[in-house]
Amino acid sequence: MRVALAAALTLLGSLANAQDTPRATHPTGGLPKELDVDAARDGAARLLGFLVTSQNENGSWGNGVLDGPIELGYSIETYYAWNLAANALALMALMESEPTENHTQALRRGIEWFTSTRIAKRGSDWDSDYMWPALYGTVAMVRALDHEVAKDAKLRAAIERRGKEFVAQLVKNQSPLGGWAYYDNRPYTRRATWATSFCTAAVLPALQRAHEIDWPVDTAVVARAQRYVERCRLPNGAYEYDLRPIPRVGGGEEINHVKGSLGRIQVCQWALHELGSTTVGADDIREGLERFFEHHKFLDVARMRPIPHEAYYANAGYFYFFGHYYASKAIQRLPQDEREAWHRRLRPHVIKAIRANGSTSDFLASEYTIVAGTAFAAMTLLNGISATD
Repeated sequence: MRVALAAALTLLGSLANAQDTPRATHPTGGLPKELDVDAARDGAARLLGFLVTSQNENGSWGNGVLDGPIELGYSIETYYAWNLAANALALMALMESEPTENHTQALRRGIEWFTSTRIAKRGSDWDSDYMWPALYGTVAMVRALDHEVAKDAKLRAAIERRGKEFVAQLVKNQSPLGGWAYYDNRPYTRRATWATSFCTAAVLPALQRAHEIDWPVDTAVVARAQRYVERCRLPNGAYEYDLRPIPRVGGGEEINHVKGSLGRIQVCQWALHELGSTTVGADDIREGLERFFEHHKFLDVARMRPIPHEAYYANAGYFYFFGHYYASKAIQRLPQDEREAWHRRLRPHVIKAIRANGSTSDFLASEYTIVAGTAFAAMTLLNGISATD
């Protein structure tokens, strides 16, 4: 029923959002195939400028309500959860930026709101999108502890309290196989049984760090999560969307072919390499990045499509900036003298999607997607800048 409703409203939603969701008409958007660090600085400044100027008076970004007909069918709580996760990403982007007065002020206000607003709850039996803010809230709060703002004792205490709350949510909801995701399968249970490779990988290094600073997560939780991601790796170089006894790999445009796994490959390889897994080495990262650029057109085609997984190889629009961000993180795991060459190839695919007002998105025109997309894009470019510093 949810799928049918979304399909019925696709045209309405697309027309309503058409002016706000420009798409690249060419795989490189008319830009050179490579861009230098100055282009990255300019692009990051525009993206961060949007985040600073679009911040709400209370320190948050966006809103936690339904703001487009195509997203009907979810619980009311889910809209709040999506926006809370987007706020975590905005905080992460500001933490990675140059500590100007505007950036620091926006970051402090954002953390104050993020650590005082309520945490999200499960929306319904099948809908556990409240895992998104638990995942990225954990990443953001772990990162915040190492930022200058955490020198403020009151703010540090709030960061630790909220971070521990998110970690507790993750521990309580780790699937039997060891991962996390945002929906559940029948029969619906308190601890969701479904998990995905990319959700699990995205939080894995932060969970390890949370354990090291004595937040409530033991080594067994981290080990199960790492093993889940490792088991998702396929002989073809892709990572399964979700771990299954019989992987969904066959003829046709399967999501677990490399062309459908372009974003997942990057986050999984980055996370496993950072944790010291013996399953991923520098050559694996290089191969994954080469495939990312070789088959990038499948991400281009998917960006801004309003129906999830409707593009070739079941790519979804929201894979775009997620995949580029973790490609930049994967690049940072390579020797320093290699990094800039990779970032030069990555930058045009981000910069071409920045709008005149400094924002961007890869899926719909809802406020949470704009905040999240803008934050992901900014961090992607910032990683490339740090590679040359």
